[in-house]
Amino acid sequence: MARGKVQLKRIENPVHRQVTFCKRRAGLLKKAKELSVLCDADIGLFIFSAHGKLYELATKGTMQGLIERYMESNRGAQPEPDIETQPLDAKEEIKQLKQEVEILQKGLRYMFGGGVGTMTLDELDVLEKHLEIWICNIRSTKMNIMYEEIQLLRNKEGILKAANNYLQDKIEENGMTDFAPNTTNFAYPLTIQNEIFQL
Repeated sequence: MARGKVQLKRIENPVHRQVTFCKRRAGLLKKAKELSVLCDADIGLFIFSAHGKLYELATKGTMQGLIERYMESNRGAQPEPDIETQPLDAKEEIKQLKQEVEILQKGLRYMFGGGVGTMTLDELDVLEKHLEIWICNIRSTKMNIMYEEIQLLRNKEGILKAANNYLQDKIEENGMTDFAPNTTNFAYPLTIQNEIFQL
């Protein structure tokens, strides 16, 4: 009899879940032992149940010995961290921030004509990078404001359309579909300022 395909998802029934855990845990431990015997491999296996119970297997030696062996082999595989990537101590960071602030202040004085002398190429490069960042932030803020204004105008448009539909329905209910021409003494027809309603 062929086995059906098992869906890999959490088993909701706790009894079925526990039975499946026990069976599969036993099968996994058995396969690990077989792999160790057949291929002469050192295998260490940890299993924590849903209730936090620990099951472990060390095929040769002890689990502590396997962990130490793993740490030694893993330590050799990791490259030594570069000096450049190591975090700077507080004094170095403060010194760099002060230099950056001085360059920015000098750049602002230079841009507004109050600077004495000229700026170096490195200082101009730093100033250019900061200006580009500021321009991006300004454009982003501007786009957000424009988007909010567009949304407000769309909301107003929706309100005006709803009001228009409501008024047309009221007119149709009252049976006033035919409007008589406006008979007034004015030479020009009466118009309403529609600046508010322009979209």
